[in-house]
Amino acid sequence: MTKLRGGKNICGVSIGVLSLDSHFPKPPGHIKNPSSLPFTTCYEILDGITVPELLHHPKEAMIDRLREAARRLELQGVRAITGSCGFLALFQRQIAEAVSIPVFLSSLIQLPMIHQMTRAPVGILTASAAALTERHLAGVGAAGVPVEIQGLEAAEEFAAVILRNERDDMDMDRIRAELFAATRALLDRAPDIRALVLECTDLPPHAHGLQQEFGLPIFDLTTLATMIDMAVRQQRYPGFT
Repeated sequence: MTKLRGGKNICGVSIGVLSLDSHFPKPPGHIKNPSSLPFTTCYEILDGITVPELLHHPKEAMIDRLREAARRLELQGVRAITGSCGFLALFQRQIAEAVSIPVFLSSLIQLPMIHQMTRAPVGILTASAAALTERHLAGVGAAGVPVEIQGLEAAEEFAAVILRNERDDMDMDRIRAELFAATRALLDRAPDIRALVLECTDLPPHAHGLQQEFGLPIFDLTTLATMIDMAVRQQRYPGFT
């Protein structure tokens, strides 16, 4: 007889996502587009916590809401928890301490590993360089890692839709062009960069194009979540001896 352990409300969910309140498009590759992900997901929507609010007005009160949402995801049965915005790095320690499963709120948590692999400054493409502080890097254990940061706050389409919430519709061709221009500016300024981290979860849908254009390893939240899924849900390897 096969006996299964109960206690979960939902079964078969790997990654839980603490999701900011946003309504712009989430193309394939985005952590909030489950149809494109190679792992199962469950979402806790943080009503009222928007991208502009998190970037420009992060408050201690957000921690309690994030803790409660993370605990709900754990009770639902997810095996690890991430977030829908890299700026949640600010609260990585507090949320990791609130639950008993792995937490990785930001792609920035990979910075120390990437620096050790490349022994070069790590390029960060972020929604806003002005808003990304040493506190965010310290929050994910990346204080002291040499980085070069390029923001998209001056990119007209990106800033209007994502940073200022002026509208929900988005021109993806313009976003791609703005991202490529920002990447060129970053690499012109710091040609010794050997890898890129996409802080913003809205950028992974363009990761393939970035790599085709610039030839660098691209690390983002979607690739990280895929690795974590494999770690918390190990599978037998095919093959023979």
